[in-house]
Amino acid sequence: MTQIYTFTINEEKGRIDKVLAELLPTHSRSQIQQWVKEGAVYVNDEAVKQNYKVKAGDLIQATEPDAVPLEIIAEDIPLDIVYEDEDVMVVNKPQGMVVHPSAGHMTGTLVNALMYHVKDLSGINGVIRPGIVHRIDKDTSGLLMVAKNDQAHEKLAAQLKDKTSLREYVALVHGEIPHEKGTIDAPIGRAKEDRKKQAIIDDGRPAVTHFTVIEQFSDFTLVTLKLETGRTHQIRVHMRYIGYPIAGDPTYGPKKTLKGNGQFLHAKTLGFKHPTTGEFLTFEAPLPTIFENTLEELRNNN
Repeated sequence: MTQIYTFTINEEKGRIDKVLAELLPTHSRSQIQQWVKEGAVYVNDEAVKQNYKVKAGDLIQATEPDAVPLEIIAEDIPLDIVYEDEDVMVVNKPQGMVVHPSAGHMTGTLVNALMYHVKDLSGINGVIRPGIVHRIDKDTSGLLMVAKNDQAHEKLAAQLKDKTSLREYVALVHGEIPHEKGTIDAPIGRAKEDRKKQAIIDDGRPAVTHFTVIEQFSDFTLVTLKLETGRTHQIRVHMRYIGYPIAGDPTYGPKKTLKGNGQFLHAKTLGFKHPTTGEFLTFEAPLPTIFENTLEELRNNN
């Protein structure tokens, strides 16, 4: 069924795709940009282009195209389920697993596994991303919340938007950070020279990451990171920006400096208010074996 979203704007806001991405947090900016390209976004009853700047008094109407029928196969893939009830699940995703199907990754994803293990999943993000409230990269390990119905999904997504959920990561980065704590506040958007990468750009979306040093090694530092926002590749881009890229990161860091299968980045702690009971729940996942072994080797080398 076609979904039409209508908004009246009260103040100057910026580009139409950025504005709609903020108003529709369950949809990605790339999805919304596609709607604009397809002529599905109107301002004051006229179709607009992506560079349209929203003004006070504008009436925006966005029509979400009907989903193209796709068959996602349920697969009997083992899952590390940390918590589950009738509304929500918390899953510890292994490094190397893609979160949801996409071109080139139609099988073997977390969604394929969820469809086998779980009877009901929220449908807000469509057939490709059932139950998925937020994502972590393929080669990042750790905790994800999964919604089992639409009401739970909306409440969990609202917490992400309002910055009331807790998401803490552990990362091993190149270099020896000289101070105990820091905050990186730098906007992130798609890199102009390489559209597959993200970068710090002036007109990017606001992004804030807090970090704390846990342990120092020769040429490496172990840190915890707390997210205020959840931009694509946020931690990886921010740490590279300040000169301490994530170890093992094939996209934003030096290649093959440590033995591993991708970046040493782990979503260790996840906290949120339960969508039904209102209780604040906090979960932790231990570091993967390869991460722990690497730390031991660095300690021994010190």
